[in-house]
Amino acid sequence: MRGFIEYMKNEKRKAANTLIAYERDLTAFEKYLAGRGTDSLEKCTDNDAISYVLQLSNENKSKPTINRKVSALRMYYEYLITKGVISENPFTRIKAIKTDKRQIDYLTIEEAAKLMDLPGDDAKGLRDKALLEFMYGTGARVTEVVRLRFSDINLRMNFVTLRDVNDESRIVPLGSYASAAMKEYIEKSYDVITGREHDIDDFIFVNFRGEPLTRQGIWKILKDYGQMLGVESRMTPQILRDSFAVHILQNGGDLRTLQELMGFEDMSVGIAYLSVIDIRVREVFRSCHPRA
Repeated sequence: MRGFIEYMKNEKRKAANTLIAYERDLTAFEKYLAGRGTDSLEKCTDNDAISYVLQLSNENKSKPTINRKVSALRMYYEYLITKGVISENPFTRIKAIKTDKRQIDYLTIEEAAKLMDLPGDDAKGLRDKALLEFMYGTGARVTEVVRLRFSDINLRMNFVTLRDVNDESRIVPLGSYASAAMKEYIEKSYDVITGREHDIDDFIFVNFRGEPLTRQGIWKILKDYGQMLGVESRMTPQILRDSFAVHILQNGGDLRTLQELMGFEDMSVGIAYLSVIDIRVREVFRSCHPRA
């Protein structure tokens, strides 16, 4: 396994997040094989491969997740073939599952700016503005927002460490607007809401009981501001993450950098964002070019 990871890093120039995903997928499959009495990845059979995919499906794993895992395993066994370790790839006959294209919904830059101006100047408003600026400014998943602690954020150097449910982490920059909103919230609002000064291990975003905001709590906050903006039915944590991605690409950002910032493992996610930009480019061309 280590040789494969080094090969994908040095020869195929895969990104760090992709390498982490490969290692995690291979380790998970190795554990699965062990549960079936197979003591090494090299001894995998066609039946093992088919059974694994069926189990992933029974566990209600998403189609893109299953496809990503199968792709990683297929590449691993192709690597073993080139090294002469095995002669046949047990995942060759397993085809990718057709997936429905996710519709990308995002705010315009003008809508995003109006949204950030909606919170008031009281303790709740300062918290909400920091929350909105942080989510839009980092592209963080809602699970990463609720897990954010003071130890994860550096407002002097303006970067933040985001951690997912598996405690996998990535470091992303914190823009000037998000940084300013976070500083104001922490300095003027946090102790008002909680009734105490914060500790390094405390969660940053809290409710008025001093408890960490939950996913549901964040959804409600966003819905309230979405109603003010006139987009209540669309306002979700995902639309802020999608807006982050689309606006970066619209302003000249590249897909590989976006992958690093957002922490997605499957490049098809990034391609979905690119399709939105392609549509926008075509619309501009048709409306602006005299011979379109």
